[in-house]
Amino acid sequence: MKIELKHLEDLALGSVFLATGGGGDPYVPRLIAEQAIKQFGPIEVIDPSELNDDAYVVAIGSVGAPTVSLELLPSVEDAANTLAAFEKHVGKTVDAVASFEIGGGNSLIPLVAAAGRGLPVIDGDGMGRALPEAQMMSYAIAGVKPTPALAYDYAGNIATFSTNSTEVYERHIRSLAMAAGGMITTAEHPMSGRELKDSIIPGTLLFSIKLGQTLRENRGLATDMLAPLQALFKDSIYGECRLIYTGKVIDKATRIVGGYDIGEATIESFDSSDSPLSVSIKNEYLLARKGEKVVTSVPDLIVIVDYETSTPINAERLRYGQRVAVFAVGCPQFYRSEQALKVVSPRCFGFDFDYVALEDI
Repeated sequence: MKIELKHLEDLALGSVFLATGGGGDPYVPRLIAEQAIKQFGPIEVIDPSELNDDAYVVAIGSVGAPTVSLELLPSVEDAANTLAAFEKHVGKTVDAVASFEIGGGNSLIPLVAAAGRGLPVIDGDGMGRALPEAQMMSYAIAGVKPTPALAYDYAGNIATFSTNSTEVYERHIRSLAMAAGGMITTAEHPMSGRELKDSIIPGTLLFSIKLGQTLRENRGLATDMLAPLQALFKDSIYGECRLIYTGKVIDKATRIVGGYDIGEATIESFDSSDSPLSVSIKNEYLLARKGEKVVTSVPDLIVIVDYETSTPINAERLRYGQRVAVFAVGCPQFYRSEQALKVVSPRCFGFDFDYVALEDI
C-alpha cells in the first residue's frame, strides 16, 4: 500500500487515539507530510515480513516535551535532514524508515523523512502506543542498541551519541532536547531487517488509518462510538476497548520537568453520581483512578476524547471545562511480557502497585 494525501487525516486522527495523550500534536507534521507527498508522491508502506533480513533500518521521530511542539514547530526539512545526517554519520545507506511510536506527530515524521528519498516506511512501530522514554520501546526491550544515533535541532545543530545503554541514551537525549529549546528530531535504534522483525509492534500504521476512518465516519457522541471501536479492536493486536468515564475536566496542571510534561487532570462526572477520575500524566496518560481505586494503568491505553465528537485529545491540549469521555484499551500482548513490564509497569513511573490487566480490573 502507498500512503496518499487522502490517508493523512485518518492517520493523524487514529494515531492520536493510540498515542494516549502523547506523541506530539499532529497538526503541523500532517501539513508537512502533505507537502512531502505533493512534492515527492505517495509513500510506500511495507509489512515487516517483506523486508530483507540484511536491510538497514532506522527509527526517526521527535523527542521532547509535547507542550513545546505547539510553539517550537518543526520545519519541512527537519526529518529529511536528520536522515541524511545520520547516513553520513554511520557511512551507510538506510533501506527503510520506522516509527518510534504510533503517536500523533511521531506517526507522521517518518513519512516525511522517507518521502524525499523514495524509501518505504515500515507498517509498525516501537510501542503500539506512545510512551515517554526510549528504554520503553519494543526495539530496546528486544535488545536493539539505541546507537549510533543522531539528533538535529531547530537551528540545524547536530549531536551524535554512542552508548550501549538505552537508559543512558534516554538521559542524554532528553538533556539535549531541553538544551535545544525542548524539542529535537532524532534517528536512533538502527537495526537489521531481522532485528526489526523480532522487535517491532506490527501493523500499527495501517491500523491507525482504519481507526481514524472509524472515528471520522462515526463522529458523534462518545457513548455511540463505543460499539464501532469495540468491533475494530476485536480483530486487532490490541485487547478489549471500554468506555470507563464521562464528565467535565475540572482541573488540569502540568509542567515541564526534566524534558517531560508531568502533571494530573481531574474529571468530574456529568451527574456527580460517581467519584472524580484522576488521570496522571507524563507526556502520556499513564494512570486513571477514582480515589485510591485504580481503573486502568500503563501499559494499557488510556484515551481521552471530546464527548460530543469523539475526537481524541492530546494531553497538551486538554483544558479546564472540556466535556470528555475516557476510553481504555488493552495493550499489545508484547507489553504484558515479563521483560516488557520491567520497564513499563506502573512502578517504573513511581506508582506503588503492580500492573493489573484491564480485563482483570
